[in-house]
Amino acid sequence: PQEQPIHVLDKGFVRLVEFMGGDSGVVDAARVSYGGKSKGEDQDRKLIAYLLKHAHMTPFEHSLFKFHVSCPIFVARQWFRHRFAAYNEISFRYTEVKNDFYIPASWRAQDFKNKQGSVTTATLDHAALTARFEAQIQSALSVYREMIAAGVAREMARMVLPVNLYTEFYWTINARSFMNFIGLRADTHAQWEIQQYAEALAMVFA
Repeated sequence: PQEQPIHVLDKGFVRLVEFMGGDSGVVDAARVSYGGKSKGEDQDRKLIAYLLKHAHMTPFEHSLFKFHVSCPIFVARQWFRHRFAAYNEISFRYTEVKNDFYIPASWRAQDFKNKQGSVTTATLDHAALTARFEAQIQSALSVYREMIAAGVAREMARMVLPVNLYTEFYWTINARSFMNFIGLRADTHAQWEIQQYAEALAMVFA
């Protein structure tokens, strides 16, 4: 369908490129086990609701979504842990990096109850932290550009760049795995940044 992108974070987006199979792909796959056929949209809806309620999930593997995604590299590394999908990512071996870096609107403190989590706080000097952060990004970008100008290969010059650099990839995933992704990444235990992408994707899925 090539839908308009949904903007996420400061510079990212998700865009539905193609949708294959749809509801009919799910119900046809479910009914083939007993040689049945569709009895109309209302019955198809009831069947899908039944499959979900009773966790009969394999028919949902016959409905596919293809997305174009732009997100920071550290978000992509969490994303790519969802292996039941197909990925094709932009390569900074072939293309030069642009000045596309994620700058958080505010900083979170370490959550000491949950060692892998963070909490909002008013005790941090957000302005000072952001200024220092942006200076570090520009320093890394300057060194990167100097290396490229000096003749260093892109595949090596990229090593100086931080993981808040935006990357892009195509992501094709079936509805079953998609529901699993949303369930895990739209949850409050997930990192806030990837939660924003999961919530945007959940709107498309709905």
